[in-house]
Amino acid sequence: MSNNQYDLIVIGAGPGGYVAAIRAAQLGLRVLVIEKDSPGGVCLNWGCIPSKSLINQAQKFSYREDLKKIGLQIDETNFDYAQVQKKSRLAATRLSKGVEFLFKKNNVELVKGTAKIAGPDTVIVDDGREFSAANILIATGSRPREIEGFKFDEETILSSTGALSLEKLPKSLLILGAGAIGVEFAYIFNTFGVEVHLVEMMKRILPLEDTESTELLDRIFKRRKINIYTGTIATHCQKSDSGYTVFLREGNSEKSLIVEKILVAVGRIPNSEDLGLEQLGIKTDRGFIKVGDHYQASVPSIFAIGDVVNTPLLAHVASKEGEIVAEYLAGSQPEPGVDPLLIPNAVYCEPQVASFGWTEDKLIEQKISFKKYVFPYRGAGKSIAIDEPEGFVKLLYDSDNKEILGAHLVGWDATELIHELLLARKSKLLPKDIASMIHAHPTLAEAVMEAARGVEGWAIHV
Repeated sequence: MSNNQYDLIVIGAGPGGYVAAIRAAQLGLRVLVIEKDSPGGVCLNWGCIPSKSLINQAQKFSYREDLKKIGLQIDETNFDYAQVQKKSRLAATRLSKGVEFLFKKNNVELVKGTAKIAGPDTVIVDDGREFSAANILIATGSRPREIEGFKFDEETILSSTGALSLEKLPKSLLILGAGAIGVEFAYIFNTFGVEVHLVEMMKRILPLEDTESTELLDRIFKRRKINIYTGTIATHCQKSDSGYTVFLREGNSEKSLIVEKILVAVGRIPNSEDLGLEQLGIKTDRGFIKVGDHYQASVPSIFAIGDVVNTPLLAHVASKEGEIVAEYLAGSQPEPGVDPLLIPNAVYCEPQVASFGWTEDKLIEQKISFKKYVFPYRGAGKSIAIDEPEGFVKLLYDSDNKEILGAHLVGWDATELIHELLLARKSKLLPKDIASMIHAHPTLAEAVMEAARGVEGWAIHV
């Protein structure tokens, strides 16, 4: 075997690529990763990790009001948002170096550069080096989507990357798109005192989530003076002395807003161009690489995962897809793909929103017979003790056998609590199995237990 001969070359070291590489190495494959930026990809460097650092610091900042209630006076005159942003960058840098350490620990080779696939078993890096492997995995991720009339300059019209780079808070911010990214940034900037306008073309914020969940979040956001415009389109904007004038249309009515900065968070597009796919005859659809079982492309030696394939654009989905490819190449028999009904969704604003499986709307649309039970957070003593009573645990279940069809949580730590229910669903457990299990008191997990008991008709604390 020559120095340039590998079992697997992974293009991209994001949460899909680096997990696939490490898992493949654990299974005995010789692996090379080619990455043009820092290991960890967008998620770790310019997405999941730094944004959660900002959210954590926003939460701590919001506690000053609670401290005032117990007699403490907080001097805010020296508050410096640049230090908040700096801390988020330190978190990203620390974890990126952690990925490099994991590569070394698992004997995964890392090459810096931009890769192009020159053949079914050959990859060329932009510095001229050529590498060959039995298999190639494309894990090049995605980038923020631009829309007409709102071209990124990353100074006043921002992508999520630009928003994470801000070292000074604007006085006002208009966010286009109320999906997970838009909602999380709305929470961050509103908490730090920015006037926030959240615009969504669909009828409600977080349009892919459960309707009751989004209605509760909408009410809480409005109470915090986040301005929400649903069923609304931003048609264009004009530069003004104090920022931008943004023109909005809702049905037949139009209005304009003057804001200092604009954040465009209307989705992402796959990084599938300039990889050499056309020459190999690998087909794409709207930029997404077409794959079959185990994420194999039309060329048998080439695989693709993560944001470059048409599956949910989530870091944990990419990671699982990477594991499936690695295990398949190592000769084991993993599932052919990820079950979309077993993917947890998590939105890290406050209150948090978490879910998996079916929504009510989809069950009704598909004419699937179901029932539901909703247990309020305030029924769990811990929520009152920590002064976080708003939220609920909602279970959707089969009318006949009570099989869990979906779960939807809103409230403190909802993104952590969702996994007990997801494990039950994956393991084919029923609500009665959760209902009969002892849960520590006081915990928010008791709300999950009580929801399961409610399905069985014997919830105690409601």
